[in-house]
Amino acid sequence: MAVLDGAASGGRNVGALLRPLAILLLTCALGLPLCAQASAQEYQIKAAFLYNFAKFVEWPPATFQDASGPIHICVLGSTPLDWMMEDMVRDKNVDGRALTVRKFTNISQAGNCQILFVSASEQKHQRAILESTKTSDVLTVGETDTFVAEGGVVGFNLERGRIHFDINLQAAQLQRLRISSKLLSLATNVRKAQQ
Repeated sequence: MAVLDGAASGGRNVGALLRPLAILLLTCALGLPLCAQASAQEYQIKAAFLYNFAKFVEWPPATFQDASGPIHICVLGSTPLDWMMEDMVRDKNVDGRALTVRKFTNISQAGNCQILFVSASEQKHQRAILESTKTSDVLTVGETDTFVAEGGVVGFNLERGRIHFDINLQAAQLQRLRISSKLLSLATNVRKAQQ
């Protein structure tokens, strides 16, 4: 796997930041199987992806209270991801911003999030959730087959025992998010943005 350059992070050496993602992708490429059911390993991998997504997405400056405001990763619905995320991001930061994890049971509670993970338990409400966040500068990430098609930005999917993700650039454009070409190159499918 090629070492990625530091262009997306203002010249910083991104190699050290990408190591966890590189290990994760290598593990998936080697075909280490995951159970089709929601396993602890599956959510550890999703937590690692979410942490790394924070490194390769740019939010509008007004999204944060100030230049050092934290990146809030919000988890909506019933999933073990919230506590796994807490372990993953403890004492870590991205571009000088601390990472925090919040758990919600209702979208109305989920204000001030930069990343919103919508668990499969919210599938009945998924369309309404995505509609309510459509222009809120939030990187929406989900795990149902229809997440990206219904307007989510990033959708996880499990294929042949491996976790992959798709990206909806049109949804990212509506959210005013800039996704690094490095992250786009790792996606299985990319839905193009409107010109």
